[in-house]
Amino acid sequence: MEKIRMTTPLVEMDGDEMTRVLWKDIKEMLIEPFVDLKTEYYDLGLRHRDETDDRVTAESAEATLKYGVAVKCATITPNAQRVEEYKLKQMWKSPNGTIRAILDGTVFRAPILVRGVRPSVRTWEKPITIARHAYGDVYRNSEMRIPGPGKAEIVFTDENGNETRQQIFDFKGPGVVQGMHNLDSSISSFAHSCFQYALSVKQDLWFSTKDTISKTYDHRFKDIFAEIYEKEYREAFEKAGIEYFYTLIDDAVARVVRSRGGFIWACKNYDGDVMSDMIATAFGSLAMMTSVLVSPRGQFEYEAAHGTVTRHYYRYLKGEETSTNPVATIFAWSGALRKRGELDGLPELQAFADRLEKATLDTIESGIMTRDLALLYEGEAQGVNSRQFLQEIADRLA
Repeated sequence: MEKIRMTTPLVEMDGDEMTRVLWKDIKEMLIEPFVDLKTEYYDLGLRHRDETDDRVTAESAEATLKYGVAVKCATITPNAQRVEEYKLKQMWKSPNGTIRAILDGTVFRAPILVRGVRPSVRTWEKPITIARHAYGDVYRNSEMRIPGPGKAEIVFTDENGNETRQQIFDFKGPGVVQGMHNLDSSISSFAHSCFQYALSVKQDLWFSTKDTISKTYDHRFKDIFAEIYEKEYREAFEKAGIEYFYTLIDDAVARVVRSRGGFIWACKNYDGDVMSDMIATAFGSLAMMTSVLVSPRGQFEYEAAHGTVTRHYYRYLKGEETSTNPVATIFAWSGALRKRGELDGLPELQAFADRLEKATLDTIESGIMTRDLALLYEGEAQGVNSRQFLQEIADRLA
């Protein structure tokens, strides 16, 4: 069988631990037998990031700006324990945060629905898409351990040397302090991406922050969204028959749980991080969630929304059998291949991405799946290991 040809490479960002193992298997078993795969490869494994002083992460993001489409494996964001385990030079920043800052995009995450796995929330009938702002806040913070009594302040010095000061807290003893920032330009890009995405899929858009408490920081998000909507999108939304509204994050949580689904929920960076995990878990599994970073300039980076599955990786290193769910990583590859085919005018590549997803879902719906899904499946389910599951998908593709 002649392989499907590609004309422009994908930017391939390899990752860490168990997802790195699955990454190789997915390529070898599900993609390379059918596609003449072209990628520009970047190793974002933690050891290589450390060896390059994390330059490789920025280089992969710059390549995404050049080629337009990337696919990324899950990566480790090191903490103190990881610094010791990997003997790192320093506690490197989140690679996702670095890539998102360079692309200035918004992350859209939605559950992968499959017959036989019902959401934990009985009212949910349709997917809920999380739109996560991908810049700033706690992911670009500056923080300090306060050793004892003293005064902490925010100080802003303008380009002429003029200072503005605001007290944070008068410490009477030890504590901690944190500074965060965001940019009007990034918030505006976030808003445009959300409004455009909602129009493209014709779904209502909800946006939530905590502006009653954060009267300057969060309120700035609310105001920018409102200004852009009124000036540029209200007419298009009304014509499409969809709605945009703002509400407090706590009210949004209550509304989401009572809803039927079928809408986009836009959140600030940290809120989106947490709520996307909640949505994924309630729909079935963190490994059943698509994630795509969309740049306002038209670049796309597809990834799994979960971590590197460390616990399974340690078992794998001992030679033990693992049943790690690869569905989100498969859908990252299919999403990237479909977008590459769309941008390059390659319908065969787009059709292959559709077939890959269908073969994956058909395998699960036939009763063959990894053990995490077998515990949730309503019907007879055979829980198999990761390679057996991938082989079943490959057989269907062939």
